[in-house]
Formats: sequence, C-alpha cells, structure tokens
Amino acid sequence: MGNACSNNLGIPPAKGPNAVGCTDFMMDHTAQGTFFRLYYPCRETEKVEKPDWIPCREYFNGLADFMKINRALSERIFNYLFGSFKIPAYLDAPIKSNGKCPVVIFSHGLGAFRTLYSAICSELASQGFIVASVEHRDMSASATYYFREKTEEEKASKSLPKPAGSEADNLVKEWMYYRALQHGESEFTLRNTQVKQRADECILALDKLIEINSGTPVQNFLQTQFDWSTLQDSMDLCRIAVIGHSFGGGTVIEALCKEVKFKCGVALDAWMFPLHDEIFPRVKQPILFINSEKFQWAGNISRMRKLDSAVIPRKMITIRGTVHQSFPDFTFLTGNWIGKLMKLKGEIDPELAIDLSNKATLAFLQQHLRLEKNFNQWDPLIDGKDENLIPGTNITVLQSAI
Repeated sequence: MGNACSNNLGIPPAKGPNAVGCTDFMMDHTAQGTFFRLYYPCRETEKVEKPDWIPCREYFNGLADFMKINRALSERIFNYLFGSFKIPAYLDAPIKSNGKCPVVIFSHGLGAFRTLYSAICSELASQGFIVASVEHRDMSASATYYFREKTEEEKASKSLPKPAGSEADNLVKEWMYYRALQHGESEFTLRNTQVKQRADECILALDKLIEINSGTPVQNFLQTQFDWSTLQDSMDLCRIAVIGHSFGGGTVIEALCKEVKFKCGVALDAWMFPLHDEIFPRVKQPILFINSEKFQWAGNISRMRKLDSAVIPRKMITIRGTVHQSFPDFTFLTGNWIGKLMKLKGEIDPELAIDLSNKATLAFLQQHLRLEKNFNQWDPLIDGKDENLIPGTNITVLQSAI
C-alpha cells in the first residue's frame, strides 16, 4: 500500500539487544475470541519482511469514521501519508530461545487498533519481553474484524471472495467499526461496559498465552508462517504486567482489579472516566502513571489520586512538551507542521518522549516483576528526575476533589 512521502519519517527501531519478531493470533473466528499482535525477541534471519503498519484499507476507513471525515477522500490522504510505513519487527520470524521471557499485555486507546503502538511494543520485545497487543472488539477500535458463517445465499454465490487468511470455506470476514455515542445515550454506561469487556479481552489473551506456554496445541485461525509450538516454556508466568494508553490506561486499572496474575500496571495518559469508583480500593498491584503535559485535567488526575496508597507503590510522572498522541506511532510519521496541526506532535522531540516513557516503564517493570536486568539504571525517571519530566503532575488538583 501507499507510495508515501516519508522524508526520514518512520517508526524508530527498537534499542534493546534482541531483534524483534511479530505475528498475529486469532483464537476462534467469532467476535468473542481473542485477537492480538504478538511481539517477541527473534532470531535474525535472511529474507524476512516487515509488515505494513496499517494492515489493510478497512483500517483507513475505520480511522476516517472515527475522525468523522469522508472515507473515499481520507483513504487517499491516509494512504499517501502512511501507506508505505512498516512496523519495526520481522513478520513471523522464529523466536529466540534465551530463557523465559516476562509477559506484557497491551491495550490500545479509543479509535486505535493492534498495530498503532509498535514503537512501544517493539522496544519491550527487544528488551526481552513477550508482548500481546490486543485488538479490542468492544467497538472502541477504529476497525477490527472476525469471521461469521456464510448465509445460504452467500454459499450459493461463486463470486464472493474467500476471506484472506481464513482456513474455512463457509466463513466470511465481517468488519466491526468504531461505534460513536448515540444522541441521548449515557456515555458512562457505554464506556464502563466497554472497559469491562476490554479487561476481559486482556485476560483472555493472557489465558491463551498461558495455554500456548504449556505446550497445549492451539489453532490460530489466521494462516501465518509462525510456529506457535516454539513458544512452549518461553514465558515467565510469574512475571506478567499490563500496559495501555488512554482508554487502554483505564483498561489497565480494570484488568488489575479483575486479574491478580497481572503483577503491576503502567497507564500511559490514562482516561479514568470509564472506571467505576468502587474498583479503586480493590486494586492491590503497583501502578505507574505516565502522563502527557497537554491532555490531563483536574478531574482525571483526582481519579488517579484515588489510587494513592501508603503501602502499595503508586507513581506518577509527566513528560514535558508532550500531547496525548505522543504515545501512538502517528507522532513519528508526520512532519512538524502537520503533526502539530493535528495534535500528533508536542513541543518535545517525539523519539525523546517515547524513550523517556519506555525507560521509566522498563525500570518500573524491573522493580515490580523482580527482573534481573539493567533497567534499574533508569530508576530516577520513575521519580521524575530528568529535565524533561515533572514529578507527579503539572495539573493543580484541590485536595477536596480527592
């Protein structure tokens, strides 16, 4: 896809000691199954391609719907701007077996999908993690898909294209697009229902990885070249974390409440609105909030502060000069004026911002997953000790609000 204008733009390569592989996994073909992009440390091999950042045109359509712009026009624009970019990971490359890897489940933001945080996920994989980036089916993604059984009419039609990557002849790919809030609908009711489903989908992805790690044969409904049996005994299931951005940051809190196998969480510019107050006292794991300077407001910060604890580590830092879109990959793929016009870029160099976020995340994961790595060199970042960081928040919150 695309013939884009890349002038030195691109998703930054991972900095860790391992090459990074990626592959897609879909458990059963229905909307109730789990669907994720897996990133992992891989062996460096010849003739391995990097996948397109945007997997196919339907995702452009989904982004257009989310942004409330014309599909036909936006597809051309998006394809021109973003169509040629690749993910910084090798598609279906063989896993590198170098001991057991800690596990991260990643949850995307509102209007995003599984491939849009590849800079973060690839960096974690390059540092030795196995990362499952979930594509949510709660209609908060711009687009996603599953397979449904063909109707009798469709079975009789010879012209219907067979779904790409599908093994079954009697199934057809069904796209599910972002669902906007309806007039008069309660936003909290919708978002709270979605955040609960999202947490369940993160847990389902983890359960599937546990199954794969045990050596149980699994069926990946998508036809990929990756050998899933090679993941047997590759994961350290005592060291599991959940990370997410925006709505995914809220999903982190909900998932920690629901599943104690998640030992800690990192919430990137979390949107706290979808969460019910009753869950806050039930979250027992350490949490790191990494916020942007421009997105947060007092009401959102006061809800994060409800998770403050005298006994459980709860940390918050703010990256100077960042915007809400400083965490997804878009920030690396637009020039300066378009990036700032569309609020995809802040004042800070986007690579420096993501580097600070990733290093603080790795240091926090080392502390709370008890990893024997060298990530503790970045411990000061967790306390906001850097010229580009603010300890806590830049937002003034009245104590009475907390």
